[in-house]
Amino acid sequence: MAKVEIYTKWGCPYCLRAKKLLDGKGAAYEEYDITMGGPQRAEMIQRANGRITVPQVFIDGKHVGGSDDLAALDARGGLDPLLKAA
Repeated sequence: MAKVEIYTKWGCPYCLRAKKLLDGKGAAYEEYDITMGGPQRAEMIQRANGRITVPQVFIDGKHVGGSDDLAALDARGGLDPLLKAA
């Protein structure tokens, strides 16, 4: 299974949507809560090429994007192969 990382904030409906999609796929993920900011927020911004919104999702170190990007990737049939890789 691929390594999935997701940066989230407390109470974010888009974060919940992205996690629900990943949960539905049976994907394990590491969640980084950046509600209070800190070094992980700066790390996310750097890794996500300046994007500051949450969630930001990474699969095997590759930036996938936010909730809409993740859903679009799934709709195109591209999410399952990424999750099964590695």
